[in-house]
Amino acid sequence: MIRKTRLFTPGPTPLLPAAQFAMAAADIHHRTPEFRAIYTRVLAQLKEFVGTKNDVLLLTASGTGAMEASVSNLTSPGDRVLVLTAGKFGERWTALAKAFGCAVDEVSAPYGKTFSIDAVRAALKADTRAVFMQATETSTGARHDVAAVANLLREQKSDALLIVDGITGLGTTDLDVDALGVDVIIGGSQKAVMIPPGLSYLAVSDRAWQRMETTKNPRYYFDLRRERKNAQKGESAYTPSVALIAALGAAFDYIAAQGDGSLAEGRRRLVDNAETCAAMTRAAMQALGLQLFAPDAPSAACTAVISPERIDSGDIVKALKTRFAAVITNGQGEMKGQIFRIAHLGFFDYMDTIALIGAFEQIAAKTLRQPNFRFGSALAAAQCVFADHSEQK
Repeated sequence: MIRKTRLFTPGPTPLLPAAQFAMAAADIHHRTPEFRAIYTRVLAQLKEFVGTKNDVLLLTASGTGAMEASVSNLTSPGDRVLVLTAGKFGERWTALAKAFGCAVDEVSAPYGKTFSIDAVRAALKADTRAVFMQATETSTGARHDVAAVANLLREQKSDALLIVDGITGLGTTDLDVDALGVDVIIGGSQKAVMIPPGLSYLAVSDRAWQRMETTKNPRYYFDLRRERKNAQKGESAYTPSVALIAALGAAFDYIAAQGDGSLAEGRRRLVDNAETCAAMTRAAMQALGLQLFAPDAPSAACTAVISPERIDSGDIVKALKTRFAAVITNGQGEMKGQIFRIAHLGFFDYMDTIALIGAFEQIAAKTLRQPNFRFGSALAAAQCVFADHSEQK
């Protein structure tokens, strides 16, 4: 049989064809009226996609660049900050905050879990200047409760800014950014918006802009105030990724079309799509007798599954790629060889999910050696979930 490569990875994700065409046609200079028109339109679409009235910025950088910008622009050396961590990307917040001289308090949870709000309450101090967290931790497949943390900060009348890595949360999780009072939320281009890596974006609250006027950490390329000033003129501070910005506009047009012309409705349907595909996948894996790695707080960005005893998860990843050219991901760091991860964010649909589950059954029959295995069990479980979700619409 021929093999057609399919990505089921949590970034990069499958590319939207219309975005690829837009990139190929984006042969324009970035200091021209033509580009300013595109850039201004995309920034307006970005606000609607995030669901915010706050200023939004685009950076030519990976999501980690926007994470660094959040730390460097909103803290000073010696500032006490609180990091909520339960995986590799939570640990990245800690490393970034320490690199910029912050005094870091941590609330941590084991991989595959999420932290309790009581632990956050106990760790929050009167002089905490910022709280950093993930919406979804794709290294473990867990979802964190942004609303509970936001509500806690409001109850405590805390001056701490809430900075959320929504890189895999935006487009997979219902996040009412303004109502919650999130001060900065970060996204990335290679995730739910279905274009290649290279862009990150931020929505920044008035409180955060005010804080930037007093913070002392150094910044140059990631000076958000300079980016904001230039964005008001329809430009970026430095040379942008013109092709990726054109692709992002095409992606937003596609998402709006999915919502009958409304980008906000398209975003809602995009989230619902991810939730449905994730629920189908979880049911399929459990039908095969496999255990979920984050069963208590599963994300819709990706599903993490524990590899059966004595089977390296890398062998499962390799078997899917070798036989079917289907690319899933191994665990990261200490979880390498112990879990595998299947993504649902962005340009995935029912047909992709069913195909992956069918291929996985073929791998399970030869590799997993599960007792009482039978073909169709995982597919049947996924089909039931999809039918239930469809009836609820």
